[in-house]
Amino acid sequence: MTDTDTHLLIVDDDERIRGLLQKFLIRNGFLVSAARDAAHARRLLQGLDFDLIVLDVMMPGEDGISLTRGIRETSPTPILLLTARAETEDRIKGLEAGADDYLAKPFEPKELLLRINAILRRMPEVSAQDVMPKLLSLGTYRYDIERGEMWCGDDLVRLTATESQLMKIFSGCPGEPLSRAKLVEELGRDKGQAQERAVDVQITRLRRKLEADPKQPRYLQTVRGAGYMLAPD
Repeated sequence: MTDTDTHLLIVDDDERIRGLLQKFLIRNGFLVSAARDAAHARRLLQGLDFDLIVLDVMMPGEDGISLTRGIRETSPTPILLLTARAETEDRIKGLEAGADDYLAKPFEPKELLLRINAILRRMPEVSAQDVMPKLLSLGTYRYDIERGEMWCGDDLVRLTATESQLMKIFSGCPGEPLSRAKLVEELGRDKGQAQERAVDVQITRLRRKLEADPKQPRYLQTVRGAGYMLAPD
C-alpha cells in the first residue's frame, strides 16, 4: 500500500531525522507531513486526516506515549512509535497507550517501510472521500476544502476564479510539489510557456493574500526544480 493517497504524519523533534524520514517515505510513494513536537502534531491533527502516524517517544514537552493516549481518545489512526529505548517495559507502555507497533532506534529505513506497510495492510479499506481532509490550517488563515473558501478569522478572503481553482488543486495534495505544467493542465489551459508564466503571476497574487511575507512564502512554497507546493501547518 504505497500510493500518494496514503498520508503519513512524522512527529520527531530531531529536524535531521524528521527530514530524512520525510524524504525517504515520499520517495516510496507516500504523502508525508511532519511535526516538530506534540503541540505541532495536535494542530495538524485538528485540520488533517492521516492514515498512519510515525511518532517519536522521547520529545521535549509532551512525550510520544502521552500524545498516543491523547490521540486514542478521539481517533483510531494507527500509530508506530520510534524510540531509543528498547527495554520491554517501554515497549509495553507504548502498546498499552494504544500504539500499533514499536520500532527501536537506530533502525534501517527499509524496516520502517515494512512495518508501515504491514500496519496499513491490516487496516480496513476506506474511500478517498473518507480520508480527505476537510480543513487546512495556514497560519492565521484556514481553507475549507468542501466549500472552497479561505478565511482569516471570521473574515472571508475574496479569491478570484483562478485563485480559487489553484487552492482547490493544491488542497487536493498538500505537501506535494506540482509543476507549472501540471498546474496549467489542471486549470484546463493550453500548454505552453506563456500559460506557465501566467501561473507564476497567479501564484504571486495568491501569496499576497495568504503570506505574511510574500517574498519569503511559508505556506505556498517554491520547490526548486519541481514547482509549487502548499505546506499547511
